[in-house]
Amino acid sequence: MSVSRRSFLKTAGAAVALPWLDLRAKDVAAPSERINLACCGIGYQGAWDVGEMAKTGLVNIVALCDTHLGAPFTRKVLDKYPKAKRYHDFRKMLDEMGNQIDAVCAGVPDHSHFPIAMMAMGLGKGIYTEKPMGHTYREIGLMMQAAKKHKVASQMGNQGHSRENYFQFRELVAKGRLKGVTKIVAHMNSSRRWHKWKGNVTALRPAMPIPENLDWDTWLGTVPFHAYHTDYTEGDWRCWYDFGNGALGDWGAHIFDTAHEFLELGMPSSVKVLHMDGHSDFVFPMNCTLDFAFPAKGERGAIDLFWYEGQQNLPEIPKNLGAVEGDSAIPPPGGVKKSAKKGLHPGKEIYLADGTILKGASHSSILSRVGAPKDEKLIDFPKPIESHHKNFVRAVKGEVERCNSDFSVAGPLSQVLCLGCIAQRLNTDIAFDAVTETIPGNATANALLAGPPPRKGWEQFYKV
Repeated sequence: MSVSRRSFLKTAGAAVALPWLDLRAKDVAAPSERINLACCGIGYQGAWDVGEMAKTGLVNIVALCDTHLGAPFTRKVLDKYPKAKRYHDFRKMLDEMGNQIDAVCAGVPDHSHFPIAMMAMGLGKGIYTEKPMGHTYREIGLMMQAAKKHKVASQMGNQGHSRENYFQFRELVAKGRLKGVTKIVAHMNSSRRWHKWKGNVTALRPAMPIPENLDWDTWLGTVPFHAYHTDYTEGDWRCWYDFGNGALGDWGAHIFDTAHEFLELGMPSSVKVLHMDGHSDFVFPMNCTLDFAFPAKGERGAIDLFWYEGQQNLPEIPKNLGAVEGDSAIPPPGGVKKSAKKGLHPGKEIYLADGTILKGASHSSILSRVGAPKDEKLIDFPKPIESHHKNFVRAVKGEVERCNSDFSVAGPLSQVLCLGCIAQRLNTDIAFDAVTETIPGNATANALLAGPPPRKGWEQFYKV
């Protein structure tokens, strides 16, 4: 966003009539106080993001972009904003409307976050991208560099990072109530999309006819060419190493988030595969347990973070765990609330050296003490004043210094998740050197930090 427009958003008071505005909603800002937003990905999670951005009352949705524009899952958003300009290709959208857009929202498959974000930031636009931040360790590093260089507002879509658990966890650490953490057990044991294939994926899918109105070339983005198959699209992209980051990218971004930031975990020294079932060279495993070993830092000792995923792979939990309530204000992805067995919510248990165990569900659910009365209050903490999306919009407007989950915070977290994905993909333990940002002694794993070279025509996004 240009300096003149940023100043305009802060100071202008006169309303300007614009054809795409719907001023019927309550508590909306005057047109002169809104930002112009372009939305990439307008189905499924992307459609939800469009709706949440609109709820802030602080945006004009001026452009809609989807590689399968007009498909049934895009119709709701298209119908709601009939005068917003429409595009199949985000590059064309930003080329044509760059001087009319202040920010971009990317609710697209994992492998497409990077090029959209890099082009938007290069043009000085704020960027809100779904989790995980990027598909590879290298991509995420470049995104962090670009956000810093261009001084733009950035936010990753782990929504709980602007709600109760964020403020509670921050306060617990600030008041010294989380000293002596020894381990964290994180779990997501509900069915995932690739479970329907029962671990029998031994090759990429054969070519199918490309559906009408699908821009398959743009959908692939930087990823080396794959022939179209329906099993790569509409959410199933998350199953494949080439396109998605599996359950870790989807749920680890919610479950690890506050612990990673406020305990200052940084990067692990190793990721060990403790259990693996249904491994495939192409899609994520049926069941898996990983041990992320985070070294000691300052006065904090070393912490092991154990990750359990898969329907037949529940962790051992305290016998007196009790109920763990999720946050109804933020429905988890796919509507998942509990695992198929024992009613265990996706979430985590935090073990302290003095024997205290804290429990919490995913997203913004607050922590409580295992074995404590239901109404026990761990600590007073500030209540959230705005949604994750509004936090981003206000940062674009210059009203807050930085977003709660900006790329400097979300980037290292997402890189941790990438390391876990590499261990899953290769079914092997890996060591990580945080100084050199390499995986010593494993050339294949080390190469996966960067991923394959970008397809011809997409190289420009790898320059900051």
